[in-house]
Amino acid sequence: MSNDETFAAAYREHYWAVSRYVARRLDGRTSEVEEVVAEVFTVAWRRRSDLPASPLPWLYGVARNCLSNAVRGYGRRRRLVDKLGHDETAHGRQIVDSPDSEQPGAWVHDALARLAPADQEVLRLTTWEELGIDEVAVALGCGSRAAAMRLHRARRRLRAEIDSMRTTVAAGPTTPRRDIPKEQRHG
Repeated sequence: MSNDETFAAAYREHYWAVSRYVARRLDGRTSEVEEVVAEVFTVAWRRRSDLPASPLPWLYGVARNCLSNAVRGYGRRRRLVDKLGHDETAHGRQIVDSPDSEQPGAWVHDALARLAPADQEVLRLTTWEELGIDEVAVALGCGSRAAAMRLHRARRRLRAEIDSMRTTVAAGPTTPRRDIPKEQRHG
């Protein structure tokens, strides 16, 4: 199979998986999702000779890098909009509250949101994207042992967050931990 055919097959087979991967990380903001997915497949086209036999984990790795670039760009754009005095909601963004405790799985989603981005990513790759540890390693750009250790530590921190939330609920309402600076969160 030629490089062009390999790319075409990867695009056909994995476009929606990559789109879902990106959408979950951008909270479904459609125009931003489309931009990032287009960038992922642009990179894949340029590097089509590098596509592995099982390209999905590799595409997730590319998507992860494209998301990082996009998020930095959105941050710059948001700071510019703030400087100009415009409200984000006027530009098509919807700010959605996290799930409340009445919804199924809300504790897990809230606990996941409190973790460091690296922990969130390894947990999402194994659960949402259903990747094995070797595929997670490819997506994260690390070895299998490092990926397994990251997953183990992330699961441990997720359990600790859920336990902390249960204790907090039993003790009464408090302010959410999302206000804690990033450098003080688990890393």
